[in-house]
Formats: sequence, C-alpha cells, structure tokens
Amino acid sequence: MKSTFEERVILHVDINNCYASIECRMNPSLKGKAVAVSGSIEDRHGIILAKNELAKKMGVKTGEAIFEAKAKCPGLILCEPHYDLYLKFSKAARKIYSDYTDRIEPFGIDEAWLDITGLYRNGRQADGEEIANEIRKRVFKELGITVSVGVSFNKIFAKLGSDLKKPDAVTVISRENYKQKVWELDCGELLYVGRKTKALLRRRGILTIGDLANADDKMLQCALGVNGLKLKRFARGEDKSKVSLDGETAAVKSVGNSTTSPRDLCNDTDVKIVLNALSESVATRLRELNVKSGVITVSVRNKLLCVYSKQRHTDLFTNDAKDIADFAFSLYKESLPKANNQPIRSIGISAGDLRCENACEQLTLFESIEQSEKKKRLNNAVDTLREKYGYSCVRRGIILIDDYFKGFSTQIQNEIHPVSFMKSM
Repeated sequence: MKSTFEERVILHVDINNCYASIECRMNPSLKGKAVAVSGSIEDRHGIILAKNELAKKMGVKTGEAIFEAKAKCPGLILCEPHYDLYLKFSKAARKIYSDYTDRIEPFGIDEAWLDITGLYRNGRQADGEEIANEIRKRVFKELGITVSVGVSFNKIFAKLGSDLKKPDAVTVISRENYKQKVWELDCGELLYVGRKTKALLRRRGILTIGDLANADDKMLQCALGVNGLKLKRFARGEDKSKVSLDGETAAVKSVGNSTTSPRDLCNDTDVKIVLNALSESVATRLRELNVKSGVITVSVRNKLLCVYSKQRHTDLFTNDAKDIADFAFSLYKESLPKANNQPIRSIGISAGDLRCENACEQLTLFESIEQSEKKKRLNNAVDTLREKYGYSCVRRGIILIDDYFKGFSTQIQNEIHPVSFMKSM
C-alpha cells in the first residue's frame, strides 16, 4: 500500500564526454587514445568542442584553442563533429530511460532528469540508487557509452550528484547527507550559478554552497534580486520544480547557430550575407520543430575578440528566414558602435521565446493574414525542395553576390548545432 507521503526520487543522467565518447564508440581505432572533437582550423573554428577522459587527464579543456590543447597533449587526435550522430545516441538513451518513467526532461543533448517516484518493485517504491545503476549498465551494454547518474529528492541536487563523480558512476544525495556532501562545495558548482553570479557572491564572502544556504536574505536580494533568494532555496534543498512529462514541454529553449567567417567581415554586405545564411539554418530548424520565435539575439565577436550581443522581442512570432535576417541585421547595427567598428570575426543568431507554430497571436497592422499564409506556403515549398534535392538547391540571392561566400551557406547548414539550453544564470 502506498504511503500518503512519498519522497520524490529524481535521477539526473549525464552522458560522459558525450561527443568524444560517441566518436570513440564509432571508431574502435581511437580506443585508448586522447581524443577531442574540434572545429576546423582552416575555417578559423579552431577550438575544442569536447574531449574524452584521457584528453581531460592531460589538461585539455573545452573551449580552448587547438594549439593550446596540442601543447598540453601532443598526441591529441582531433575529430570533426557529427551532430546528427550525437542526436541519434541521445534519442537511443532516452528510449532506455522511458522504460522506467514517462517523466523525462532533457537538459541538453547529453543530459536528462527522470522522476521515478511512481516506480514500484516488489510492492515498494523502487530504490533510486538501484535503478540508477541499472540504467548506467544498460546504457553501456546497449549503446557502448558511459553515463554518470545523480540520485536525489530534487532536480538541483540530482544534477549536482551526476557532476560529483565521473565517469560511469552513481552518486546519491539524500536529505540525511546533503549538508555533508553539498555544503562544502564551491558555490559555482550549484546549477544556475554562472561565472558572473559566482563572482558577485564571492565579493560578498559567499564561497561555498553552505555559505549561500545560510546567507542573509536582504543581502542576496540586493545583490541578485529574486534570483538570489531562489539560489538560496536551491542550496538548502528546497527545489520543488517538477520533471516534465516526456514531450509535455519543448525541451528546446532556443534555436541558434553561429560561425567564424573564413575572413573578417568588413562591411554591411559581408555581414548581411552571413546573417542570411545563419537565419536560413535557424529558420529551417524552427520549422522542423513546428515552433516560432518571439525573441532574437545577435552576438558579435570582433577582430580584437571582444564579444557584444543585442536581444529584442520581435513584433510577431516568426520562423521565416528573411524576417529573422532583417531583424538580426537591425540588432547588429545597434551593436556595431559597441564593437568599436572593428572588422567582425564571428557572428551568431539565437531565436528564443519559442511557441507552437499554430498558437494564436495578435496580428500587426503591417502584415495581413493573406501575406502570412503566402509566406508559410513559400517556406513549406522551400523545405520540400531542400529535403528532396539537398539544401543548396534553393538559396537566397544575396548569398551569391560574393563568390567567396557561395559555399558558405551550405557549410553553415552542415555545421548547425541548433539546440541550445539555458544552463547558467
């Protein structure tokens, strides 16, 4: 008989070194070698995107330049990314999770929360640690990759648990042990405490999660607003957020794409070409997901490697490439003075505030229902042609202005890594 009160049992499953592990799984010759997934040096995308455990032990870090990684690990083997393959493994892992619960909430391509509170075995609530180890062994046996699993009574601590011990491990954070296991950790280990938030907390003497859990409310609210109080609740294990049903809410928080141009962008035409190419890839992905975006963000990195961004709500929710490109260009022009009018090295577009494509919304005075429907039919036709004949069969005229960029739109589409998740505050 079920108890009137059930302690929640939340798992957080994290695929260890996801991209690099999958590359090693698919290429047995990489076994026992230091491996990293990286961008293209020739196209100036020369950074480490992911690394395996051996490369990590040699000091290789995600986000660092390839030459820096090679200096630490001369024998480092580099692989180009295969995002379609990573998505395939992610879906296969999620299928395993679905054998235990229908409450599966993805957190990026490589992570997911599972709520197994309603899972009963032998007349009692299933043991979280037992189920975590079962999932860990199944993923390795069926997919050939390892996962780390955190087990706790809330999502925040479950996520923290999966980070504490890697690879191929299970960590339990319970009501009885969380103060010993969690409170001594650096405050930056807590989910949603990003680099800037951590710096703000440290300036106020908050160094550990325990310090945050016992910090003064007024001081936190003064420093971080309502988010400060929310972080304190998380540190105290008071997270009551639910794990969404599989498919209940869109796992995708935003769709984006960015690129480092093969040469610096020195004028508006150059920027428009790249923004149009990026907008095509973002809009295509939005339509695949059957969603529209209400917020566009443009990020610019200039020749001096300074990064500037601008974000704004659109007048209408959209998944049309031209709408996104035009809006993005206007944001770019507003960001340009901050970039000191330096040539642009890389640029990115992100589409957020997503809603279902068929959701009702207020029309503007500047676009009729007929115009909206015509635009939708055109996009459907373009998607059909590209699916049948390849992405390059239909391209915008502006992309063909400069011979240097003719193949660039196809390259951007092939490199797209569209699903973005908010992982830090």
